[in-house]
Parts: sequence; structure tokens; C-alpha cells
Amino acid sequence: MKLTPIAQRFILHWGEMGSKWGVNRTVAQIHALLYFYGKPMHAEEITETLNVARSNASNSLKELQSWNLIRVVHVMGDRRDHFETSTDVWELMRTVLRERKNREFNPTVTVLQECLNSPDLNLESADAKKRIEDTLNLMQTLGAWGDEMLKMNPETLIKVMKLGAKIQKLIRGGANDGVG
Repeated sequence: MKLTPIAQRFILHWGEMGSKWGVNRTVAQIHALLYFYGKPMHAEEITETLNVARSNASNSLKELQSWNLIRVVHVMGDRRDHFETSTDVWELMRTVLRERKNREFNPTVTVLQECLNSPDLNLESADAKKRIEDTLNLMQTLGAWGDEMLKMNPETLIKVMKLGAKIQKLIRGGANDGVG
């Protein structure tokens, strides 16, 4: 498959952004390719389209599967595995946030709780204990808020985000900027 200039720009940019978010560039580019075209593709097609090594594509596909961002599907008349991703940007956002929360956020909450419950905490200064407590409180609050946001349907979430922007503007004393 030959990429159009827009597809090329989108995929290359997504790869660059992936690198900035701590995701391997090829992983991000494969996801972008599947998202952009919105159709199942087999590994050889992905490899040829992006001009990447088969082993790189294979490892990247496994990584995307581990993040629940792609799934294997089968196409009638073709014995190869094909891969697809959701074309719903809100579903993708939820998946990424849920996975990052499980992999990065939740373990930090666990460590902070373990620190506070440890008898070794008595060896630390009152200020250090307070910082751990404050950090845990912040993370638990953010986690609860994030869980609630992930439960909302996109229409409601958009309304909440727009309302939040209006409230911030009101608190800062600014005029209505047309958000709504």
C-alpha cells in the first residue's frame, strides 16, 4: 500500500508524539496506520507500508496487543492474522488512560500506602511523612476523578470539560470566550 501525503504526515507525526510519550516510534506508527485507514491489515502489509523490519513490526504488534490497543481479526479467505484498532478516538483515549493508570499510577499509590504503613516510617521526619501523605492524597483524589471521567460517555465528558473551562474562566474573572 502506498501512503498518501496526508497519511504519511499523520503516521510520522504520531510516531514522533509516541516517542515523546515514552512509546516506541514504530509501535506508535503502526497504531496510527491502523487508526488512519480503519481497516484490518496483516503484518506483511504493515511491514511493507511502513518500510520496517518484520521483527520490529512483530514486536510492535505484540506491544500494541499488550496495551489492548489492537486486536487480531480474521478475514474470509485469508489464513493470516490481521490487526485492527478502534476508530473511536474516545475509546482509544479511555484504553490508553486505563492502561497507563494500571501500569504507572496504581503501583505508585501502592508504594505510597506501603510507605505510610511501614514501621520504618517512624525513622523519617514529620515533614517527610506529611509529604508522603499529601502525595498519596493527591494521587487518590486524581485516581477517583479519573475513574469517574472514564465512566462517562463522550457527550457527557465533552460537556464536563467545557463546563470546567467556563468555571475556570469565571474564577479568573475573564469574559465568556464562546466555549459551549
